[in-house]
Amino acid sequence: MTDQELEQLRYPIGRFSLPEAITENEIAQWIDILEQFPSRLYALVENLTDEQLDTPYRPEGWTVRQTVHHVSDSHHHSYTRFKWALTEDTPLIKAYFEERWAELEDSKSAPIAMSLDHLKVIHAKLVYLLKIMAVEDFEKGFVHPETNKLVKLKQNLAVYAWHSNHHYAHIENLLKRKGWL
Repeated sequence: MTDQELEQLRYPIGRFSLPEAITENEIAQWIDILEQFPSRLYALVENLTDEQLDTPYRPEGWTVRQTVHHVSDSHHHSYTRFKWALTEDTPLIKAYFEERWAELEDSKSAPIAMSLDHLKVIHAKLVYLLKIMAVEDFEKGFVHPETNKLVKLKQNLAVYAWHSNHHYAHIENLLKRKGWL
């Protein structure tokens, strides 16, 4: 497999790129992506067998099961980061080792229904919050300890809209390549 092919498998929708100026229209589009994502993901994976769920989406990549659990874990963290930034003055957040979380036994073997249900609820709560936030609230932010840089909530929203589509594409592309879709 060439480096270019591996890059395409790793980043099927491209690497994350933040627009220079974020508009209210983009914010509304990203909120819509987060609102639709749980049902889109459920429809994509609901009929997969355990063998299919335990198939990596790329060489040396996570399985579909690990990816679903990862998205649930990651988006839970994102929700918490929104709440911290809205209730504290530029908090320093806690990072986590997502690759270690994905290697825990629950991520490798638990039924995906738990994470799909969790994702549905956490996204419902997050989308409700995002829709009632004032425009100026999206300027609030947190400091990520790995970069020591301020991440504004509008930037975090952009990241998680991309993150949703990124992992959806990982799974969808695998299903297409295997003829499972």
